[in-house]
Amino acid sequence: MSRRSLALLTTALVMPALLAGAPGHRAEAAEPGAGGSPGPSASPLPRGLDLDTVTIPELQARMNRGSLTSSALTLEYLRRIKAIDPKINAVLRTSPTALRQAAASDVRHRLGRTRGPLDGIPVLLKDNVNTRDMPTTAGSTALAGSPPDKDADLVRRLREAGAVVLGKANLSEWANFRAAKPTSGWSAVGGQTNNPYVLDRNPCGSSSGSAAALAASLTQVAIGTETDGSIVCPAGMNGVVGHKPSLGLVSRSGVVPISAEQDTAGPMARTVVDAALTFSVLSGHRTAGTSGLVDEATRPGALRGKRIGLWRLPSLGTAVDALMTRTAADLRAAGAQVVEVTPPYQDRLAALEFPALLSEFHRDIDAYLATRGGPRDLAELIEFNRTHPAEQTCFAGQELFEQALAAPSTTDPRYRAVRAELRDLSRRSIDETMDAHDLDAIASPANPPAWTTDCARGDNDVIPSSTPAAVAGYPSLSVPAGFVDELPVGLLLMAGDHEDADLLSLGAAVEHRLDAWRAPRYLPSVPAGAAPRNGR
Repeated sequence: MSRRSLALLTTALVMPALLAGAPGHRAEAAEPGAGGSPGPSASPLPRGLDLDTVTIPELQARMNRGSLTSSALTLEYLRRIKAIDPKINAVLRTSPTALRQAAASDVRHRLGRTRGPLDGIPVLLKDNVNTRDMPTTAGSTALAGSPPDKDADLVRRLREAGAVVLGKANLSEWANFRAAKPTSGWSAVGGQTNNPYVLDRNPCGSSSGSAAALAASLTQVAIGTETDGSIVCPAGMNGVVGHKPSLGLVSRSGVVPISAEQDTAGPMARTVVDAALTFSVLSGHRTAGTSGLVDEATRPGALRGKRIGLWRLPSLGTAVDALMTRTAADLRAAGAQVVEVTPPYQDRLAALEFPALLSEFHRDIDAYLATRGGPRDLAELIEFNRTHPAEQTCFAGQELFEQALAAPSTTDPRYRAVRAELRDLSRRSIDETMDAHDLDAIASPANPPAWTTDCARGDNDVIPSSTPAAVAGYPSLSVPAGFVDELPVGLLLMAGDHEDADLLSLGAAVEHRLDAWRAPRYLPSVPAGAAPRNGR
């Protein structure tokens, strides 16, 4: 990592909280289900442990003291899924071995042989990540048969770290790369995921189930994937943290693809510290840490002197813009210097990205399908959808599939020129902006207030803030910024290539200062027009 190692970052963020058993949020501890969250009765957890606010360091401190077991924690999450998930429909399936995994972790804790900070921690996987013991469908009935032959590389790393693979989360089918008018959070396998804050509102996508499950405290952490916006938008729209890593830091092997030039898996959590710990495992930078280090991210004055460029994006509406004004004022009051910026080349990036993705999807999905039972290539997948009514109930069309089938090959000079220009302009859009203003990060709204879910209309999710980092392969991070009419809005932070460590450290400081998280109340709706749609 540039400037400092990820190992040092993880230690600095985590060890003080681990030693003290301190929660990352400033909310008071309460019984499970507090803060408006409906919770199952007869909790096996110790009194005062609130799953809405507890962090991995606090959980590990309790497990090391013997006052908590992974078995009790995993059982409580399974109970919450049974009690709460019918409201939001975020979890496709739970692992039949989850409690056995937890019991094995308990043995390691008793023997003092734990494997690191994720040992015994329940993790939910987006259902486009291969698991050898559960189906991996990308939301499509075309892949709903036998599980893959082996785990994705990132799942192997999670298991080696002792994490409890809790189950699979719903997603926008084929990661939202099928229909011209998709509805985020819908798949033929899982149906529609709802936003836990307001149930008739959309969770954004494509990592919809991962984000909604975290908001409802149905897992401690989750894994999402992103090509452009699919981690950071659902994180923002569900009031949680989402980290899109720099391209290549997390293995793509065994993940259903859109584009090898942009795809990455990444951690989603309720706090930045939990996301950083999970990223350390996914990227292979696990560390046991050392004691006595100062918690840089949450110490007084952590934001003093930091320079942040605010990209306002007024097209997301006056209420979001007002929230950005309040956010900037809050960061300035903490000592940060906030200057307004507009990264260049955005119109050109928008014009070039989609044609490049079509060519890359055709190449990469054919390679993936060849490893699975069912359709052997994109042409057969298109035919499958035409002949299976379940695939036409919400994503009625498959225009993107058909366009990808006809797109130029990735060996075509026209395609190569497009991707080369995309790579150049996207990196320059961030690098030139940061250099011109000597910035530590660029900040922008991560999402508009959630729109009403409507299969007939589809999404209204033109959210350009994710594109520069997504196309460049640079890191981005969404942290909760506040609410507009009961609906969460995230603050998206972007930095330079492989500056994930610095970005996570800054994100933790911003999160601590804004203190914007609150538990969902599962409202059935909000008044009509309270959160206007962002038109396409």
